[in-house]
Amino acid sequence: MGALEMDIRFLQGVGPKRAALLGSELEIHTVGDLIRLYPFRYIDRSTIHPIASVRPDMAYVQILAAVTEVRLTGGGRMKRLSVIVEDGSGQMEIIFFKGLKWIAEKLEKGRTFIFFGKASLYNGRINMVHPEVDAAPAPGSSQVSAAGNLTGVYTSTEKLKNAGITGKVMNRLMDAALGLALPEIQESLPDYLIREKGLVPLRFALRQIHFPSSQDSLAKATARLKFEELFYLQLALLKQKYVRSRNENGIPMPRVGEAFHKCYDNLPFGLTGAQKRVIKEIRGDMTGGRQMNRLLQGDVGSGKTMVAVLTALIAVGNGFQACIMAPTEVLARQHFDNVSRYLGPTGVNAALLTGSTGSAARREIHAGLLDGSVGIIIGTHALLEDDVKFRALGLAIIDEQHRFGVEQRSRLWSKGAGGRVPHVLVMTATPIPRTLAMTLYGDLDVSVIDEMPPGRKPVKTIQASEGKRQAVYKFMKDQIALGRQAFVVYPLIFESEKLDLQNLEKGYEDITEAFPFPPYKVAIVHGKQSNEEKNFNMAAFVAGRADILVSTTVIEVGVDVPNASVMVIESAERFGLSQLHQLRGRVGRGSDAAFCILMKGIKVSKESQKRIDLMCSTEDGFEMAEADMKMRGPGDLEGTQQSGLPIALNIASLAHDGMILSEARSCAADILDKDPDLSSAENAVLLKELRKDKYNVRDYSRIS
Repeated sequence: MGALEMDIRFLQGVGPKRAALLGSELEIHTVGDLIRLYPFRYIDRSTIHPIASVRPDMAYVQILAAVTEVRLTGGGRMKRLSVIVEDGSGQMEIIFFKGLKWIAEKLEKGRTFIFFGKASLYNGRINMVHPEVDAAPAPGSSQVSAAGNLTGVYTSTEKLKNAGITGKVMNRLMDAALGLALPEIQESLPDYLIREKGLVPLRFALRQIHFPSSQDSLAKATARLKFEELFYLQLALLKQKYVRSRNENGIPMPRVGEAFHKCYDNLPFGLTGAQKRVIKEIRGDMTGGRQMNRLLQGDVGSGKTMVAVLTALIAVGNGFQACIMAPTEVLARQHFDNVSRYLGPTGVNAALLTGSTGSAARREIHAGLLDGSVGIIIGTHALLEDDVKFRALGLAIIDEQHRFGVEQRSRLWSKGAGGRVPHVLVMTATPIPRTLAMTLYGDLDVSVIDEMPPGRKPVKTIQASEGKRQAVYKFMKDQIALGRQAFVVYPLIFESEKLDLQNLEKGYEDITEAFPFPPYKVAIVHGKQSNEEKNFNMAAFVAGRADILVSTTVIEVGVDVPNASVMVIESAERFGLSQLHQLRGRVGRGSDAAFCILMKGIKVSKESQKRIDLMCSTEDGFEMAEADMKMRGPGDLEGTQQSGLPIALNIASLAHDGMILSEARSCAADILDKDPDLSSAENAVLLKELRKDKYNVRDYSRIS
C-alpha cells in the first residue's frame, strides 16, 4: 500500500482519536484525502506590525516582540497565563487559558518570538488571546514567519478546534503528509496537454497550493488543479455520451407526419424563434439514427408544452407512441387538457393515467396502449406500473425530472418499442446556469427556449414589510372585486422554534379573518394533506370556486391558473431566488396585469435583501439562476440538490470558474473526437485516471 492510501491515523501527529475526528468531521480517512483538502483562503504573514500600530479592527496581526514578564493568575478553571511583550514601539499583553505549563516554559523572559493572532480590546488595552507562537527568524533571514509568508487556512469545526486540531496543527499535518506522499505522486495529465495548456506539474501544484512560495506560484497551482478537476469531470461525462452514441441505436423517425402538420397549421398563434430552433434540434436527433437524450430548459411560460406536443406528434407520425410523465396529478391533468386542445385537428387520441384513474377507465387505457389506438399518454408515476404496456413506445418526455427517483425513471426505458430505448426529452422550468447544466447534465444535449411568447404580460414585482400588510390586503380585495384570484404562499407548515416565520396555519387564520366567508372563499393546500384533499382544494381554486389559495411551495411547479393575478409570498427572505422565480411564474398566465408581492420580515440579511432586490429588477430566470448560484453555491440550487454533482469538486467552483469549465469541456471533446476509447499510448494516463472509483459517474442519460 502506498502513502496516499495509508490510513490517516498512522500519519505523525494524528493517532486514533484525531483520525476518528478527521473522518467524522471532514471525511478524511487517508493521507490522499488530507492532501486533497485545499485551503479556502490564505493569510499573508509577510508583514510585521509594530505593537503601537495594532488596532482591534485588524483581521490578523503579526508582531515580533520580546517577553518581559510571565505570570500565572487566578485559580482552578479560571487560571490564565499573562505574558507581557514589547518591541520598542509599545507593550502588549498576550493571554493563554490552555496548555499553561508548557507555554510558560517555552516563553522564557528576554527571548524574542513571533506572535500571530487576532487583536482585541480589554479594559481599554490591546491584547491577543491564544496567538500562534513561533521562534524569531534567524538574523538576515528573508522569511518572516516560521510557517512561510502565505499560510493556508483549512475548513474546520468546533469539535476539531476543541480537540487541539488548530490551523497550525493542520499545517503541520499537511507538511508531514506531503513529505510522505509527494515522491510517489504520478502525473495525472498527458504531457501534450500540460504543454498545450501551459500547466505546472502536479507535484509542484500540490506543494504550492498548501505552502505557496509566492502569489505567482499559488496562482499557477490553483489554475492547474481547477483545470484538472473540471477536465476529468467533463471527460467522464462526455466519454459516457460517446460510448452510448456508438452503442445505442435510436429508433429512426425520418418523417414529420401529417398529424404534426395539421397541429402546426391550426395553432392559434405563431411559434417563437426559440421554439422553432429547439424543434429543429429535436428533429435532427430523432432522424439521426441515434437515441435522443436532450434536456429542454425553458423559463416559466416560455412554451415548453407546445414543443412537447409537436415532438410527440413526430413520434406518432412515424408509427410510434409517446408518453409525457409529470410529477403531480394536478400537473398531469393540466398537460392533458392543453395537449388535448392542440390535438383537436389531428385525430390523434390522448389519454390521462394517474393514481386516481378508475379501474374501468384504466382497463380501457391499457387496451388502447397495447393496440396502438392511444397515440399519446400523459400521466404520473402510474405510467411506470408493470401492467402499463405499449404497442410501440418511441418517445418519453419527462417534465421536471428531478422530482422523480432514479429507479422509477429507468423503468420507462424498458417499455421501448422492440426492446429499444425510446428517445428521451427531459423538460425543466427551473432555470439552470449554463455551467451547472454542463455538469449535472453533461452527457445530455441541452436546448434552451430563451424567448417568451408574444402577449405574455410581465409580472410587476414589489416588496413590502409588515407595516404595509393592510394595504396589501386591500389591493387583494380590489383584484378579487375585478374577478381575479390570488395565491398566498408560506415557507413552513408548522411553527418552527428556530425560525421566526409566519407559518401556514397562523397565516390561514389571518387570511380567513381578513377575507371572511361570505363573500370570500379561501382554500388551503400543503404537503401534509392527503392527495384527495390536496387535489380537491387545488381543483376548487383552478375552477374559480375559491378566491384565494393559501399554500406552501407545493404549487411551485406547473400549476396553471390564468385567472390568478396576484402572488403574495410570505417571509420572502427565506426563499432562494430560483424558488421565488418559480412561484412568481404562477401568475401572469392570462391576459390581465399580474403582480407578485414579496412580504419580508423585520430582520433581513444582506444576502436575502440582494435576492429580493434582484427579483424586483428582472424577470430573466437564467440571470437570476446565475446570481443565485454565485450567492448560495450550486449544491443548494432549487431542483439540483437532489441530484447533487456527479463528482465532488475540491477546489473548482461552478459559480466562479465557468470559463475554465468551458475550456475543459472543449478540450475533453477534442480528445474524444480523436481517440473515443482513449486507447492511444499518450492517453493511457487519462484512461487510468478515469478508472478510479470517483469517476464512476452515474449514467444520467439513461435515467434522465
